[in-house]
Amino acid sequence: MTAAIKARALMIQGTGSDVGKSLIVAGLARVFTRRGLRVRPFKPQNMSNNAAVTADGGEIGRAQALQARAARVMPSVHMNPVLLKPQSDLGSQVVVQGKVVGNAKAREYQALKPSLMAAVLDSFARLGAEADLVLVEGAGSASEINLRAADIANMGFARAADVPVVLVGDIDRGGVIASLVGTREVIDRADAAMIEGFIVNRFRGDPSLFADGMRMIAERTGWKALGLVPHFEAAHRLPAEDALGLPMNRDDHGLKIAVLAYPRIANFDDFDPLRLEPSVDLVFVRPGEAIPGDARLVILPGSKATIADLTALRDAGWDIDLKAHLRRGGHVLGICGGYQMLGRTVADPHGIEGPPATVEGLDLLAVDTVLEGDKVLIEIAGHTVEGIPFKGYEMHVGRTTGAIAPLLQLGNDHDRGAVSPDGRIAGCYIHGLLSDDRQRRHWLERIGGKPSAFNYEADVDATLDLLADHLEKHIDCDRLQAIARVPQLKSIR
Repeated sequence: MTAAIKARALMIQGTGSDVGKSLIVAGLARVFTRRGLRVRPFKPQNMSNNAAVTADGGEIGRAQALQARAARVMPSVHMNPVLLKPQSDLGSQVVVQGKVVGNAKAREYQALKPSLMAAVLDSFARLGAEADLVLVEGAGSASEINLRAADIANMGFARAADVPVVLVGDIDRGGVIASLVGTREVIDRADAAMIEGFIVNRFRGDPSLFADGMRMIAERTGWKALGLVPHFEAAHRLPAEDALGLPMNRDDHGLKIAVLAYPRIANFDDFDPLRLEPSVDLVFVRPGEAIPGDARLVILPGSKATIADLTALRDAGWDIDLKAHLRRGGHVLGICGGYQMLGRTVADPHGIEGPPATVEGLDLLAVDTVLEGDKVLIEIAGHTVEGIPFKGYEMHVGRTTGAIAPLLQLGNDHDRGAVSPDGRIAGCYIHGLLSDDRQRRHWLERIGGKPSAFNYEADVDATLDLLADHLEKHIDCDRLQAIARVPQLKSIR
């Protein structure tokens, strides 16, 4: 395919993981969209088990879906052409332009990466042909020189696509001067020449106290100081991308809902709307912790490796806790992998998620699951059997069958979930179920809560506007726009 790149492009790289690259790109996407530009987010390679379904029938990292929303466009597989989804014994599932192409352990993936650059550049060109500005997000650290030879995520991409770079450091974790200056010292001279400036993120306190720090970094690196960004207090209101973003439990009073945070938890942003509900105390129960005895609802979330996480669940003693929770009259909801765990058996005959095996489930729903067939990636809407509407998406491998009462009203070719005879145990494949205000209010009423008038989708959009305001105040966005340029690469074949 040949695509002429018309858009300017700018890449945001970081001195390390979790320095705020994703959030800054999302905020800048809204900044420049509000200025009338057609903006597209792009991340060459991402590693995350929090993924989103796209309208073109694939999956991308959740952060790129949020960035697309900030740019007020629909997510596309080309916004994240390479997605790695960590699994159990198989390393990571490799998704290229939205479709699973196989599994690879870390060393195998390093050998595979050079062959993926063509897909990365093809997707970049497609976005560049339809936009005015492409905002590129790097992955991990720009200074991982041990991985530089096969890099497609940071300087390897920037050099191949001729995209100028701005480097972000996180002052909140300490050592930001060393991180930025050290990056300049260890990377190749030609790579360093791609970096036009730097941003210091997550500052707390009096910014005048770090004026000398900004000057020293600029002097030692030769890069322009483009902004000292204070900590954005509302960041917790936006979906986090990976398990590092799992919120710590609050010491709040309210209706307690517990989510089991097993090792390979996936799409945990499903529960952000519950976390933000004023009357709800949402807790993530980690291995080594007991399910709270006062929880009204326990949620088994999605998993990237259902059998492995089912084993971890039992090792944590949560199967025993669940039985006690049900004896106390509590409710249980399983979503995707959690739904599969609630059944009688889970079989992986072809070794899709780990070594081939068939294991006993929790036997709380009269269903059986076989992990086989193509991955289901689809946006979906329907009703519960009570007539409460919902919208969400499916993202799973496997077929679940059994003589059950359905939870949902869907077409015959879709899994309708299951509910126990007493209505206290339920499961389905629908991610985003609780993002729908109608469904969330229904579930809170179902477990004896008092739902508020909180509108989750409106809250996310308002928070993106606040983020854009915040970045415009503290970053020289005019300079960023001037730094962005049309890549010299004219076409991709």
